[in-house]
Amino acid sequence: MSKIRKSFNKAAKSYNQHGVLQQEVAKRLLFNLQLVKNPLKTIVDLGAGTGFLTHLLVDEFKNSKVIALDFAQDALQINQQKTPFVVCADANKLPFKTNSVEVIVSNLMMQWCADLPTLFAECYRVLKQDGVFMFTTFGVDTLKELKQSWAGVDNAQHINEFIDMHTIGDALLGGSFKDPVMTMEMFSLTYETVQDLMLDLKGIGASTIHKPNQGLMGKNKFKKMQDNYEKLRQDSKLPASYEVIYGHAFKTNTSFVME
Repeated sequence: MSKIRKSFNKAAKSYNQHGVLQQEVAKRLLFNLQLVKNPLKTIVDLGAGTGFLTHLLVDEFKNSKVIALDFAQDALQINQQKTPFVVCADANKLPFKTNSVEVIVSNLMMQWCADLPTLFAECYRVLKQDGVFMFTTFGVDTLKELKQSWAGVDNAQHINEFIDMHTIGDALLGGSFKDPVMTMEMFSLTYETVQDLMLDLKGIGASTIHKPNQGLMGKNKFKKMQDNYEKLRQDSKLPASYEVIYGHAFKTNTSFVME
């Protein structure tokens, strides 16, 4: 089992408590999907987790078959309480027939995928000829304050490297998708302490976020990072920025209509 899968399984019970941003972005992705006016018979929620987006889809598209797919079994067990169709599988190896679904959606999952070309190829394969892929993911300025604070400590990579939205758009085009549209929105969450931020990140299973070593050197580095972060305090709060990328692309140029 991969490190990322273990982290998300471990975080399943705490995810809903800490995933405030994930819930808000799920609502905005749902709004964008509502602009698609063609009938949506089958919708796959890719990286569905505990079901922030899945449950919104089930409520909104009552005549559609909504399938929640994730590789974290523990998260799917929570999701399944309100979702009739759940599938435990790897997003890079989708267990669906070619040309079988109208829509694939994905909410803040893609940043954990190391191989976007393979992911996009699989999405392209299972979509019908008039299908749409709609997603959100984190961009390069996500957690920029934490990055800056660690940069004043050493040159090691302490948090995940997020992908520029233009690179994502190019990868979609390289995977034969048509007319990719990319937009960006910045969110800022605030925390009392750096530990509160780290607790939130741990609570959503962010396994690539650095955890200090138990040794004295590791604790000293973490303390220095905290001191650096304290210099960014604003109005008695510590800011944490999240660049959220919204995107959609079509398998063909034909029948899907958006307002």
